[in-house]
Amino acid sequence: MAAQEVQILEHIDNLSMVGFSEVIKHLPYMKRVMTLTIKKITEINPARIILIDYPGFNLRLIKKISSFGIPITYFILPQVWAWKENRVRIIREFVDQSLSIFPFEPDWFKDRGVSVRYVGHPFSESSPPKISRRNFFKKHNLDPKNPTLILLPGSRQQEVNRHWNILLKTIKILRSGIPNLQVIVGKAPSVTLSLGSENICIEHDSKAALHFGSAAIIASGTATLEAAVENIPFIVCYRMSSFSWSLLQWLSKVSYASMVNLIGKKEIVPEFLQKKMTPENLSKALFPLINEQTKRESMRNDFSQVIKMLGEPGVYDRLAKEILRKHTLC
Repeated sequence: MAAQEVQILEHIDNLSMVGFSEVIKHLPYMKRVMTLTIKKITEINPARIILIDYPGFNLRLIKKISSFGIPITYFILPQVWAWKENRVRIIREFVDQSLSIFPFEPDWFKDRGVSVRYVGHPFSESSPPKISRRNFFKKHNLDPKNPTLILLPGSRQQEVNRHWNILLKTIKILRSGIPNLQVIVGKAPSVTLSLGSENICIEHDSKAALHFGSAAIIASGTATLEAAVENIPFIVCYRMSSFSWSLLQWLSKVSYASMVNLIGKKEIVPEFLQKKMTPENLSKALFPLINEQTKRESMRNDFSQVIKMLGEPGVYDRLAKEILRKHTLC
């Protein structure tokens, strides 16, 4: 967006927080950003406001500017089908255009009085990495013939801090049974990692790592769906504070953490959350995904069904046309 000369008031990376305790700790900062945003909206008086994802902030913003009379488009809708269903009222009352990236959402929202149009998922636009397989492995001084495990421990430091030691212990167990196992970690720019004594390569292009890897361990989040699109067998893990986990267990209405399983409506990829995320559990689930072709192909067959449901390429063109059509009608 910045490359298209959009003025950035506050970068989304600075607003990225996980867990209830983390949000509470940064409330004064969030309030300042909210005040600045409302002030800018008042000054500009835009013809339309386009909100993208980030429900914790955007839903509060909607209520605060509801009296302004400015039409609102919401793209990548809040996952109110997962928890806090009462928030659907805000969308129903104040959002005049809702655009979805998940195929099951239009029916769910329709039952609750909200008209939603499915435009497809951005991952349907997936294209091969710019680097070749040969050059990718050459860059890391690795053998493309050996099994390669990809680690995506999270994009935020607080996530990585909870996951990293468990993942290092998992690698040791795996290498005791697969001595030639190569390991690459997809590292977010803002994250610091301590590799210890393990021989681990660092890759900043997680998409390329998933494309060329043999199997993966992925912290629950957007990357799980990206991994399915890249057709790499994987397992899902996640740990959060005990307080956040207790609240999530109380509020959540979904059976799975991974979007791959939610879209597929079954456990396509194993999930190891909170206390179940142990080196023993992770390594036990990974051994067959690395060594057994039958297990690998079975998971990939399920991936293909999920990918079909993400829609055809051209998501952003359809998105832009829908916004322009709605604005013209208004």
